[in-house]
Amino acid sequence: MLTEPTLTSRHEDGWDVPLLVWRADRPLLAVSSAPLGGGMGVRNWVVNATVPMSYHRDDPAEHLAELAGQLGLDGPGVGLLTGVDVAEVVARTDTGVRVWATVGLGTPLQAAEPAPVEPAPVEPASVEPAESGARVGTVNIVIQVPVRLGDAALVNAVATATEAKVQAIRELGLAGTGTPTDAVTVLCPVDGAPAAYGGPRSTWGAPLARAVHAAVLAGGAGLVVPWSQRRTA
Repeated sequence: MLTEPTLTSRHEDGWDVPLLVWRADRPLLAVSSAPLGGGMGVRNWVVNATVPMSYHRDDPAEHLAELAGQLGLDGPGVGLLTGVDVAEVVARTDTGVRVWATVGLGTPLQAAEPAPVEPAPVEPASVEPAESGARVGTVNIVIQVPVRLGDAALVNAVATATEAKVQAIRELGLAGTGTPTDAVTVLCPVDGAPAAYGGPRSTWGAPLARAVHAAVLAGGAGLVVPWSQRRTA
């Protein structure tokens, strides 16, 4: 299964930027919405990397693959990015399900909102630098289930995790269902009799929901300052 995450850093653009690394003692089956290793397949590791709020690369998967190479990670894995300081990861366990979350809720939105209206022109003099007043807004959730989930159950587990996240966000008093850049990864063993269900009242979906809810509630309870903004303060 996954190790507890190791907090490390990489030197990038003159900064020592934090990242979390999980290694699997044997390959795990995963479903993920991450930029690197998204979809469904066997994965050997997970990386959750902090980036500055000025991050502008348009090749996040390639960037994460570079970081994995620097870390000596072998085989396929999952790579996540966030403006949150990943040292602030929140971990929760419920009935054998393990959840880790980095929670940035500075840009909450409702999933279904009216189509955007073309903005009015802005005078250049009124435009602030991208870093000024930046609000971090990404919730990355990594979940480990101790038994094999069937393919449909894995997909259902992603939905269950999202429902639990939304429940926590509502209890935090925020008018949103998430942020534009949230990601979730669910991992389980590749062998064993597959559990058929991952919904919120299933054997493994229920503790998964409770652990995700608890992690997001705890991580979102305080003000989260973007790592790069705090570093330059």
